[in-house]
Amino acid sequence: MVKFNRFTLDNGLRVLVHEDNTTPMAVVNILYDVGARDEDESQTGFAHLFEHLMFGGSVNIPTYDEPLQRVGGENNAFTSNDITNYYVTLPAVNLETAFWLESDRMLSLAFSEKSLEVQRNVVMEEFKQRYLNQPYGDVWLRLRPMVYKQHPYRWATIGKELSHIENAHIDDVKAFFKKHYNPQNAIMVVGGDVKTEDVKALAEKWFGPIPAGNKYVRNIPQEPEQHEERHETVTAKVPLNDVYIAFQAPGRMEDGYYAVDLMGDILSRGNSSRLYRSLVKDQQLFSEIHAYMTGSFDTGMFVVEGKPLETVSIEQAETAIWQQLELLKNDDVPADELIKVKNKTESTLMFSEMSLLDKAMNLAYYELLGDAELLNDEADRYLEITAAQIREQANRIFRKDNSSTLVYLAEQNTAEEIETE
Repeated sequence: MVKFNRFTLDNGLRVLVHEDNTTPMAVVNILYDVGARDEDESQTGFAHLFEHLMFGGSVNIPTYDEPLQRVGGENNAFTSNDITNYYVTLPAVNLETAFWLESDRMLSLAFSEKSLEVQRNVVMEEFKQRYLNQPYGDVWLRLRPMVYKQHPYRWATIGKELSHIENAHIDDVKAFFKKHYNPQNAIMVVGGDVKTEDVKALAEKWFGPIPAGNKYVRNIPQEPEQHEERHETVTAKVPLNDVYIAFQAPGRMEDGYYAVDLMGDILSRGNSSRLYRSLVKDQQLFSEIHAYMTGSFDTGMFVVEGKPLETVSIEQAETAIWQQLELLKNDDVPADELIKVKNKTESTLMFSEMSLLDKAMNLAYYELLGDAELLNDEADRYLEITAAQIREQANRIFRKDNSSTLVYLAEQNTAEEIETE
């Protein structure tokens, strides 16, 4: 049970406080309700570019990291298709430093051509290294547009193509900041050895004067249901053949989400899971295989991904995967198997609430979903799922006409090249 207090500033900034005097540390987590789905399709990768730009200095503070390091603090950030999240951990006695730093960059980033140029190059390099020049690196650049035809989930967080970052103009970047990085589009969670009244005073002092900005109203085309089988085969410099089968699945707050998430664990969590036991160990068809949900706010993706052994054809591999999915459609999951998976899920959720930073991030995330209190009900939602619900979702999702299959074929000379290098 994670306890918290909540208040909202006049400018719309939502603040949650989790008091924990068992630690001398504090965390300040700011979640901005902006992700890659909020980008213009001709200017993708901006949300992720901002994750880098936000560390490039603000109007009154030329370098972000230096003052933080002086008081023993650390920081980082991440971007997804749905959110951008920034966090600072530091000794609680130095809490005000985090407020000073975070409020200044929310108020106004120091936009300069130089800062943009530096961060643009960093992001372009990341795009090349992680997505273009790495085996299977472009999987999301290929798979997302297969699964999504209307929704902006059809591009990855890094962006649709390199040129969008390359051509990012400072005026466009400023407009994106003004639209999304304001108090009423943010949720701040402060946790650790803090008192709510002190946090309130600091929030009023540092964030209160920041203008609310215009309320961003999201108007995103939702993805229509898929009713056609999609297939793409790529020959690439990869060490092994690889098969990805993706299905449209429920969004984060939709009915069925929890059942489908559990289904991923039944199929591929640990060495006793179905895919590992049957396809890796018993039949020896795959060297590795995984199944997982993306957990997207809007229509999600359920992905099964496996690397077949060299002696196994792609057709064999796909057939073997579908056989396992058909079992979920035709038979209820036995009670003992379902209990075991639920217990693992419950212990994972409890473990994720142990660290102060995880608590703060989770509170912000669930507050954005509708109410931070949802965090405390999460385990129950999984425990309530029945075998019938899992079977129902399996039948709804695991249809050929709801599948997008991406196959990587290893170039024949790849193995020899690897040996000679």
